[in-house]
Amino acid sequence: MSGILDGVRIVELAQWIFVPSAGALLADLGADVIKVEDPRRGDPVRGLRTQGLGSGRTGPDLAMHQNNRGKRSVGIDIKQKEGRELLLELVGKADVFLTSFRPASLERLGLGVEALRSRNSELIYARGHGLGVRGPDANRPSYDMSAFWSRGGIAHTLTPPDAEGPVMQRPGFGDHTTAMNLAFGIAAALFRRERRGEPSVVDVSLLGTAMWVLSSDVVYAGNADYEPHAAMRAAPANPLTATYRTRDGRFLALVMLQADRHWADFCRHLGRPEWVADPRYADATARRENAAVCTKELKELFATRTLAEWEQQLAGLDAAWEPQQSVRELRDDVQARANGYLTEVDGGNGERFDLVSNPCQFDESVPPLRPGPEVGAHTEEVLLELGLGWDEISALRAKEVL
Repeated sequence: MSGILDGVRIVELAQWIFVPSAGALLADLGADVIKVEDPRRGDPVRGLRTQGLGSGRTGPDLAMHQNNRGKRSVGIDIKQKEGRELLLELVGKADVFLTSFRPASLERLGLGVEALRSRNSELIYARGHGLGVRGPDANRPSYDMSAFWSRGGIAHTLTPPDAEGPVMQRPGFGDHTTAMNLAFGIAAALFRRERRGEPSVVDVSLLGTAMWVLSSDVVYAGNADYEPHAAMRAAPANPLTATYRTRDGRFLALVMLQADRHWADFCRHLGRPEWVADPRYADATARRENAAVCTKELKELFATRTLAEWEQQLAGLDAAWEPQQSVRELRDDVQARANGYLTEVDGGNGERFDLVSNPCQFDESVPPLRPGPEVGAHTEEVLLELGLGWDEISALRAKEVL
């Protein structure tokens, strides 16, 4: 799996989580991702640890490793003429330029599509942004909580109407969702160039991804009588597609869309075989007409046992149901571990930690993950590959270009 993108070189000029995590996904598959960072400050995501966000103040910088694993880091001050020229030389030998910078910033720095294509006519130019590259807000600053979660309608849709405040998103939720789309776009562009010899400009935004994630609601909202919160207030028409609380305050989710197919076996696993012949629940139509009563009985029944007891009792039921797990439980989930969805990484210096693996697997294999690089860890290595000599590198360091 790690060799799927062998030979592909990506120059990444990106910060924070969204676009860098797309680069990490491609590095997992074997691409040589060269991350260009400010030589003294680095990607600002490295500062999250000092705020106690995600990682401890000591130990591995987990936010950095999760979103930058497997890359090479080059420290270049692109605000200086010599630094910009080095970036252009890197781009001249790359397959993909990957960036999170806003359109106006890229043009101001002389790094727009035309400028880079003048150095490399076959370059795939991939932009990840908040609100799209057209329209009045194309250059508006964006993060996933603003562009994806808030403006993208997700917070409003998921927040019950009677809540005191909006539901808050989890760290990187929109970033990692949108990163998958960006990685997909880059892979498709590489395929197009291979087949047709045509390079692409790839654009993926947090807002566009939010609308895709909510596409059912967005499309249905074209009907004047559609109200997305109605389902939160109403009793389920199918009691077998609902969530029930257990005796110990945990929850089980049932998703049996073909209720008639599962009803008899479900009742037997519940220890209520008499419900199979109950005319109130004879079929989906009858259960819909008696949904309030059926749901009430199921709530009362599930409240009699703990989650662990229900997991054991329902173990043989061939239908879609799952416990609602915490993220700590998810780390130990036997299915997640069996599929390598969490991979141990050797960070060096005796550090070992787990990172979430690439969700896309090839040939039933899980690639070994490498840690993220220190700022500028590969500067000399990459510049030597460009053909610079040690004297030139030393001179650039003296000017603080590196």
